[in-house]
Amino acid sequence: MSMKEFQYTVKDACGIHARPAGLLVKVVKGFSSTATLEKNGKTCDLRKLMALMGMGVKQGETVTIKVEGEDEDAAAEAIQKFLIENV
Repeated sequence: MSMKEFQYTVKDACGIHARPAGLLVKVVKGFSSTATLEKNGKTCDLRKLMALMGMGVKQGETVTIKVEGEDEDAAAEAIQKFLIENV
């Protein structure tokens, strides 16, 4: 099985703040695949809200999302769609 990977540049002036972070965690938890967010060599589990908030992702920063598991295609698609619409 391969892994899905894509990059996303944050457009929201507030970056990935509490509200979208909480919603993103919910999106990821809807899938069995594991998903991580990487920024500047630091990685966090997208199922853990505090870890995601701790990344401090700001506007203009590019993050790498990696999704791996049985439903990785659907999960990656849902995460990408969420990011585009919300941050």
